Amino acid sequence: MSRLFGYMIAVLLLLGSLAAAGYMISQRPEPARREPPSQIPFAVTEPVEAGAGAIPVYGAGTVRPRAQIDISAELSGRVVWVEPALQSGGRVQAGQALFRLDDAEYLNQLARARSDVAIQEVELLKVEEGARVARDEYAQFLRRRGDDEPTVEAGPLALWEPQLEAARATLERSRVAVADAELALSRTEVRAPFDGVVLTEALESGQFVTAGQSVAELYASDAVEVVVPLSDADSSLVPGLWEMRAGVANRQVSVRVVGDFGAARYAWEGYVDRVEGALDAQTRTLDVIVRVPDPLGGGLLQEGNDAGAATGGRPPLLVGKFVEVEIRGVTPDEYFRVRRPALRPGNEVWAVSEGAVTIVPVRVLQRSDDNVYVTGALEPGQAVIVDGIEIATEGMRVQTSPLAAP
Repeated sequence: MSRLFGYMIAVLLLLGSLAAAGYMISQRPEPARREPPSQIPFAVTEPVEAGAGAIPVYGAGTVRPRAQIDISAELSGRVVWVEPALQSGGRVQAGQALFRLDDAEYLNQLARARSDVAIQEVELLKVEEGARVARDEYAQFLRRRGDDEPTVEAGPLALWEPQLEAARATLERSRVAVADAELALSRTEVRAPFDGVVLTEALESGQFVTAGQSVAELYASDAVEVVVPLSDADSSLVPGLWEMRAGVANRQVSVRVVGDFGAARYAWEGYVDRVEGALDAQTRTLDVIVRVPDPLGGGLLQEGNDAGAATGGRPPLLVGKFVEVEIRGVTPDEYFRVRRPALRPGNEVWAVSEGAVTIVPVRVLQRSDDNVYVTGALEPGQAVIVDGIEIATEGMRVQTSPLAAP
């Protein structure tokens, strides 16, 4: 009897527990319902900018002299004077004397040549007088002869014609000797052929130099050149490139040359002067020659600390400096500028209109550091994808968000 009672108590407890659990379950709150995540990919966009003005063509190169020559004497002799500016880094002007040779020997040669001219002038006077007397005597002879006498023609020697011609030729030879002596004397002083900067020199007063011996190197300071290798695509953007002629002032295509000096960047204004006549055999690029006038005048500060202003002058554009070049290229009727990430393989741009992707083929005109200049079926302000997705198809739905400002 006691065991049956125990079983009944256990059953009651079990039923009570089940009833309590059912009640608690029935009173629990309903779980919050959430929408399933969207399957439409998310893309970052940026608006297309309409291009205006000329397309820049970027390049780089090393500054070289417009003209560079070796300074040497045309005569042999001992140096008696050297211009103080004739040393490495010195600046000279056109026509300025650079050094002189001992001219005593050439002064003596000139004096002898001039004295010989004086002697020959006297000899010519004597011959001219003798020729005049001979002509007078021949005229008197003709007047004295009878009418029935035969005519006698006087020979050239009788009239002193060969003697007169020889005396004049001898005088002319003496005068040429004077000119030669004066020329040799003038060559004892060597002058600068143009405004320039001395690159190297090896000359001292008292030194003996021989004719043709190089004693210094001088490069022109009125302008320098930068050889800029460009690809076919870039060179095609330079207006009038193939119409430019060497030796002609081709200033219609302006160029900005930029170089670093210390913590600052400076720029010089120049122009495209000409183009080389053949491709570089190794790089297969075309060398465009940029000319920069007045390179020693100092550049204009672009960015950084202008330390040159505090010290009284800005740096010049020196030969051998590596510089960056920005050429003012052609100006198309219509083109667009997009950021580099917007350009996809195969020269495509993924435009977004009303949440759908449109694949737009474009023609690339130029690439710069972060921009690409293109033409195609785009519109100013149109959103293009720059990040977020790597694969797109025509008409694909996307969610977009504009690129945050840096």
